[in-house]
Amino acid sequence: MRRWILLLSCIVCTIHTQAQTAGYKAVQDAATFKQQFAKASQATQSIQCDFVQEKNLSMLSDKIVSKGKFWFRKDNKVKMEYLTPSYYLLVMNGKDIKTKDGQKESHVSTKGNKLFEQINKITVDCVQGNVLNNTDFTTTILENAQNYLLELTPVNKALAQYFKSIHLLVDKKDYSVSTIQMYETGGDDTSINFLHKQLNVAIPDAVFAVK
Repeated sequence: MRRWILLLSCIVCTIHTQAQTAGYKAVQDAATFKQQFAKASQATQSIQCDFVQEKNLSMLSDKIVSKGKFWFRKDNKVKMEYLTPSYYLLVMNGKDIKTKDGQKESHVSTKGNKLFEQINKITVDCVQGNVLNNTDFTTTILENAQNYLLELTPVNKALAQYFKSIHLLVDKKDYSVSTIQMYETGGDDTSINFLHKQLNVAIPDAVFAVK
């Protein structure tokens, strides 16, 4: 279950260590940023890209690096397919979720499960640009010459059991979320970098099939 929660949370939006906030300063005009971020996100109907995930385990010196494909389409359709070093599939279509690990396939619904619903909300809010309005977090907005950095600290007790903070890196050129860094309470951290992004391309329904 913990792996499933972390993967679902990773779906969206890295910095590699908290020390890398050096060089960032508080954003000068938070209201304008929020407006532009929401505007750009609302104009994004679909996303198709590659991703590279790095997981740092506190008990190991080496990183675990995974690569795969990512798809998003409004409203609330997400697919994340891990291709290397092993295959893993996660598809979210509304409140229905399918995972496949090797030959084992499972189906879950977020309906009626508060924790799953909260994580589902984070996923959609990040992609659609509403994450700054999510009351499950307090948010600090920083910037440098190239990027905005959103530091999300969970105030929701259930989420705080898993995460110390979630950092989103936003490209100033197009306000797209390019990376996400999650810091777990146990000392591990996971990052995902989204590469070769294609926005507003046609993605067929079959990509997000969960049955």
